[in-house]
Amino acid sequence: MKTFKQMLTLTLAAVAMNAYAQQSFTIQVKNPTKEVRADQPVVLQLDKYNNVQSAIVTVDGKEIPSQLDDLNRDGFYDELCFLADLDKKQTRTYTITLLDSGEPRQYQPRTFAELMLRNPKVQEKNKQDFYITEITVPKELEDPYHMVHHHGVAFESELIAIRVYYDQRQTLDLYGKYNKQLEIKDTQFYTTDEQKAMGYGDDVLWCGSTFGLGAFRGWDGEKPTMISDVINRTQRIVAKGPVRTIVELEDRGWKADERVPRLNMTVRYTLYAGHRDLDVDVFFNRNVKELSFSTGLINVKGSEEFSDREGLRGCWGSDFPSGAKDSIAHPRETVGLGIFVPDEYRKCEEPATKDNYAFVVGTEGRHIHYKLVYTSDKEKFGFHSAKDWFMFLKEWRRQMKEPNEISMPQAI
Repeated sequence: MKTFKQMLTLTLAAVAMNAYAQQSFTIQVKNPTKEVRADQPVVLQLDKYNNVQSAIVTVDGKEIPSQLDDLNRDGFYDELCFLADLDKKQTRTYTITLLDSGEPRQYQPRTFAELMLRNPKVQEKNKQDFYITEITVPKELEDPYHMVHHHGVAFESELIAIRVYYDQRQTLDLYGKYNKQLEIKDTQFYTTDEQKAMGYGDDVLWCGSTFGLGAFRGWDGEKPTMISDVINRTQRIVAKGPVRTIVELEDRGWKADERVPRLNMTVRYTLYAGHRDLDVDVFFNRNVKELSFSTGLINVKGSEEFSDREGLRGCWGSDFPSGAKDSIAHPRETVGLGIFVPDEYRKCEEPATKDNYAFVVGTEGRHIHYKLVYTSDKEKFGFHSAKDWFMFLKEWRRQMKEPNEISMPQAI
């Protein structure tokens, strides 16, 4: 017979479980292809679930890393994401428990992002004192590029790392890795000789005023235009792991065209663990169907171009990343770049110029989406010829046409 104390303990435990477990349900994720797929992003919208504070995701009875993100910064989590590993034609069932109390669970990070105020006198022991998550400058400040370390926000997965220039170019500059690992916190995008000897990567692309890898720009009817005339510009880190990192560029009061009023624009980059490709989402505060914009790839010197004429474009080429021929400190680097712009946002593909492979893009509404990808010839795990890179781009596009199938949540 249970004592009163035992019964009270059981009752309190049951009440506590009910108080913490808001809802549990399952979803099924199916791989429709005859190929193994690892680190497949699964994203659940949380707008139908109230006051989510923490979450647990399990598969086959084992907890896996997941991540809660507040994308609009209103204090409530908007999305839950995790990564699925799927065998050929496999369907796996994932159990999700959403909690209305507690804190998000902690896991080993597989992505990273940083934004740092620049201070030439900063010492290694206290450099973290200069980490920030957001910075906004008015148009009167003419040189925000030199205000922050590595000239803008930086983010990475184990495969790639990128910095985004904090000026009117908003160019994506690239870092190449030898090994699959997180490096930016250690190298700060400026790898020392000692770190290079240890197998760390380095900057691999000279950008200048080009697109670099897929920068978003205006379009004047003949050529790309910079994001120059703004009221203020912001860079922020929305999330930095463990499953994905999200960074945003916000341009308020951008005079994109003299014929129309100023508009607000946010460019969001999302990079998942285990991935070399990233999603680009451009949001406007009003309908911009009357405007044209542009994006594309730098025409790396002597590069070979690839295009399927249906939104997929790439190149393979070599250049000195410092912009000057310094074969000792910064030897010539070889990179493969890729971009895919879906039909609904692609107006036309422009002929190659000495600087860029460009697309003219637009939207009937307030949102534009496209995808970017790259490799460095440094990689021990990557691609080392134009032929292999272009084959990868074709496969990358094919996989987009055959997405994983995700079922609706089933309560348990």
